[in-house]
Amino acid sequence: GGAGGAKAYGAVVLIRVMYSGMHIMSKIALDQGMNPFVFVFYRHTTAALVLIPIAFALERQKTKPVTLKIAGKMFVHALYGVTACGVLFNLGLNYASATSSSALYNVQPVVTFILAVIIGMESMKLKKLHGNLKVAGILCCVAGVTVLAFYEGPMFRSFNHHRLFQHGSSSSSSGAGTYSKNQWVFGIFLMTLSNILAGLWTVLQGPLIEDTSKLMNTTLQISCASVQAFVVAVAAERDFSKWKIGWNISLGVIVTALSYYMQMWTIAKRGPVFLAMSMPLTLIFTIIISSFVLGEAVSL
Repeated sequence: GGAGGAKAYGAVVLIRVMYSGMHIMSKIALDQGMNPFVFVFYRHTTAALVLIPIAFALERQKTKPVTLKIAGKMFVHALYGVTACGVLFNLGLNYASATSSSALYNVQPVVTFILAVIIGMESMKLKKLHGNLKVAGILCCVAGVTVLAFYEGPMFRSFNHHRLFQHGSSSSSSGAGTYSKNQWVFGIFLMTLSNILAGLWTVLQGPLIEDTSKLMNTTLQISCASVQAFVVAVAAERDFSKWKIGWNISLGVIVTALSYYMQMWTIAKRGPVFLAMSMPLTLIFTIIISSFVLGEAVSL
């Protein structure tokens, strides 16, 4: 109905604002010297700690028992779609700007749509106008990523010269200019890979939600991801003095938990493509917020 539709639109806008905040908080944490692997571990673990008691309280009676087969599926989905996705994204963010990371989010609808067509959840209908428009959209998106990776136009400097955060590192996230070309392209490549995995994850959540409830699905996957991320983080950063956390990470992780649950809700209500098509909003919100918070310049 109308109210349900309005809720779904409201949810996707909120999800996009959260993601913009998450990109910026991640950038601040990484620029201040946080190890990207440790950062991913903290994000997933805090999200799991927030979700486990909620899932237990709300779903204990309702949910179907989780079989070993379902738990195994969850572990695999968490490995590529949450852990690997988060690690690649934050590694890429080390080499590029928060704005570029949001721009790359626009790859996800394309990947989601192509995979949904392959799996049979969506149809192409090339003889119809909307089918051709979908193909045109895919080509535009691929062209956009290529431009973002290899073309640097004039810099649109932030009109806010008083940053809220001084970065610890020299790469003070002001557009492509402060990164070497190779670093920038490598960062874009890693984040594109992360978005391809996220697109695959989004499409495959549909069948999974039928096995368990949305909340239980989110909680189990985030819990699996915490364990996986811990193993990766310990292997990558043995110096535990570098595991210190600030308020920005605490805030980022709460946002992670909320956004995952809201994504599950939206996928269940309107399907994966509806969620993915709202991706461009993340870029708009990130450009606005990062201009104020990070003083990021945008390459036109």
